[in-house]
Amino acid sequence: MTPDSSPGARLARALAGLRGLAVGDALGSQFSVPAHYPLLRRRELPPGPWRWTDDTEMACSVVAVLASHHRIDQDALAQSFARHHDADRGYGQAVGHLLGLVREGVDWREPAAALFKGQGSWGNGAAMRIAPLGAWYADDPEQATHQAEISAYPTHQHREAVVGAMAVAAAAALAAAPGGPRTAQGLLDGVIALVPARSAVGAGLRRARDMLDYDDVATVAAVLGCGRRTTAHDTVPFALWSAARGLGDFENAFWTTVRAGGDVDTTCAIVGGVLASAKAGAPPAEWVRRTEPLPDWVPVPD
Repeated sequence: MTPDSSPGARLARALAGLRGLAVGDALGSQFSVPAHYPLLRRRELPPGPWRWTDDTEMACSVVAVLASHHRIDQDALAQSFARHHDADRGYGQAVGHLLGLVREGVDWREPAAALFKGQGSWGNGAAMRIAPLGAWYADDPEQATHQAEISAYPTHQHREAVVGAMAVAAAAALAAAPGGPRTAQGLLDGVIALVPARSAVGAGLRRARDMLDYDDVATVAAVLGCGRRTTAHDTVPFALWSAARGLGDFENAFWTTVRAGGDVDTTCAIVGGVLASAKAGAPPAEWVRRTEPLPDWVPVPD
């Protein structure tokens, strides 16, 4: 079955991915608080509301630009990031400074390219926000990777950050497609085929595929990383390992992901966004209820 490619259907899929991303982000961030560690061990939910972070705020801009332009317009995306930037959401210092310059009228291209001594940022920020774009392009995973690449550049220009965004978008596109991958290996095989092989992210994804039969999440995180260094290649392979193993089971996938520690709001945002892009992967209704609502500037279908 071919996915509906009408703008309304695309937006509905993207919003489903965005809601899953927001739940993963907001609930994951709760477990960066030491007082909640005992709840994690018991798989108990902290009281709401759960406040989401920069992961969700930037993902909202991705969806808004797609709804308006039906593709990624880099200038519009950079302006939306800058206009809606809330420093209290946990942005990294470098990206926060960049968005401040954009608000002052500076073209994003020069400061984004100049980050980290001209290498560009290889952080996980471009990957954490992109799952809804993959859901939008459920009819064309190759286009999802292309648009994800374009979307990364306003903030993250290092090759690894770009490939990380491509990988997450590919996973969400594949998951959202009717009759998409039904096995963990099928999902990772599909992603690996769509991203550059000669990259640290690509190598990490191949290791993740080789570890799909591992049940010890601590061992997997020790090998793949879990975002402790906040780099794309330290984050994306583990997040997609967890998403692949958790297809159709948002709740279990979340608990698996958060147990690894590291950059838990980001890994859980990626997993939540990928899984919720598929109809069978929606988060539990109670989790949605406890999560802070999306901002009112996020578009909704007509």
